[in-house]
Amino acid sequence: MDNSNDWYTLAAILGLALVTLITRAFFVIPRRELPLPDWLRRGLKYAPLAALAAVIIPELLMSDGQLIDTWRDARLWATPAACLYFLLRRGILGTIVTGMLVYLPLRLGLGW
Repeated sequence: MDNSNDWYTLAAILGLALVTLITRAFFVIPRRELPLPDWLRRGLKYAPLAALAAVIIPELLMSDGQLIDTWRDARLWATPAACLYFLLRRGILGTIVTGMLVYLPLRLGLGW
């Protein structure tokens, strides 16, 4: 391997580490709390929910980059079952177990 590639790789790793350190420590470095506008403070309350939805919804409704076009997909049946359990009982572990109890037989048993 060429020595210049090794230096480029090392420089890239160090640069990415520095950028990560600076961006993660941005809110810790100041000695006093940074003033945030009220609208931004209210909006940040919804950021975790929006990020979770952005990750989960495509996983539930898409396969290989395309929308699911058949009802024979185990995810489409496990999701409402898990949501119904959560609405009735409010338990996270039970929600996961209920979803998997619906998902696994459909996926492994029927091959959906």
